Amino acid sequence: MNEKHFADELADEIERDNTLSDDAKARVVHNLHKLKKTKVNILITGATGCGKSSTINALFNSEKAKVGQGVNPETMDVQKFEFNNIVLYDTPGLGDGKDADIKHSKNIIDKLHETDTNGSLLIDLVLVILEGGSRDLGTSFELINQVIIPNLGEDKNRLLVAINQADMAMKGRNWNHKENRPEPELIKFLDEKVVSTQSRIKEATRVDVEPIYYCAGYKDGDQAQNPYNLSKLLLFILRHTKEEKRAAFAQDINRDKTMWADDDRLENYRQEIQETLWEAIRSTASKGSDIGKDVFGGVGEFLFGEPGKRVGEGLGNVVGGAVGGLAGLFGRGIKSIFSIFD
Repeated sequence: MNEKHFADELADEIERDNTLSDDAKARVVHNLHKLKKTKVNILITGATGCGKSSTINALFNSEKAKVGQGVNPETMDVQKFEFNNIVLYDTPGLGDGKDADIKHSKNIIDKLHETDTNGSLLIDLVLVILEGGSRDLGTSFELINQVIIPNLGEDKNRLLVAINQADMAMKGRNWNHKENRPEPELIKFLDEKVVSTQSRIKEATRVDVEPIYYCAGYKDGDQAQNPYNLSKLLLFILRHTKEEKRAAFAQDINRDKTMWADDDRLENYRQEIQETLWEAIRSTASKGSDIGKDVFGGVGEFLFGEPGKRVGEGLGNVVGGAVGGLAGLFGRGIKSIFSIFD
C-alpha cells in the first residue's frame, strides 16, 4: 500500500518534460491524478469454502490490503478489502441456516442498492464464486437467481460467475499436478459444468452469463499449488469493467509472475491483459487532449519488450512504432506492471 502509484510516477515525469506545453502537461497530470483516485468496487460472494479468500489473495495479494471488519455497524459479516484503487466487499453466501441466509441476503441486497457520492450504484461488479468440487450448488443458484439478479438493475453485465477449485471437480482425479492443468477427461467435465451452470441461470432468470472455471491455488506450509486460469479470470473481470475504470486495475494486480503462468491457452489472455491495461492507461491519461500520440506513441515496445511489438501492431499508430524520445516517461514502476504477463 505504500509503494508509489504509477500515476504519480507518470505525472512526475510529465512535469519534468520540457517538450510539452504547460496546457498539455496540466491536462495529462490532471487526468493521472483522477486515475489515482478512481475506485472499482467489487462484491465477491459464494458459499463457505468456495475459495473467496484464496481468489482475492491470488488476484491482488490481499496481504497488502487494508482490511475493515464490517462495512457498517449492522453488517458486521461483510468484510471490506481496500487496495489503492480496488475495493472488495467479501460477503457470505447462503447455506448457513434460515436466519443467517435472510441476514446475508439483506446485506447483499443493501449493498447492491447502495449509491456513491454521485448517486450512481456503488458496486461495479458482482463476482459469484462456485465450488468446483461440489455437486450440490442449489444454494448458490438460489443466491444468484433470487437475490443477486433481481437486484442488479438494468445492467446485468455486472454479474460474473466463476467456478473455483477446478482441480477438485472430480474429487482430485484427472488433474496433472506436474503441469498444473486438467487432463482431457476433467476438461470435458468442467466444460459440461460451465454449460449446466449457464443453462440453470438462463432457465430461472432469462439472463445470459458466461461462467469460466479456474483454480486460485493455495500455499500451506511446504505444500503449494500455483493458480490455473487466473489470467483468464482477470481478463474476464476487465472485460466486464467499464472502459473508463479499467486502468485502475494496473496498480493493484498481484506482481508475482507465477500467479499468471498457467492457463488453458484457448486465448492469449496475458497479451490481451497487457493490451487492455495499456490502452486504458493511455486513453485515460490523454483524455481531452490532442497530445495522446505525441506523448504515448511508440511506447508499446518499451513497456513490453519483444511482446510489445505485437501489442503495437494490435493497437496501430497509438502504441506502434519505434520508441520515441518521451519513452523515458515510463519508469521501472509502470514497466513492471506489464512485465509480469510476459
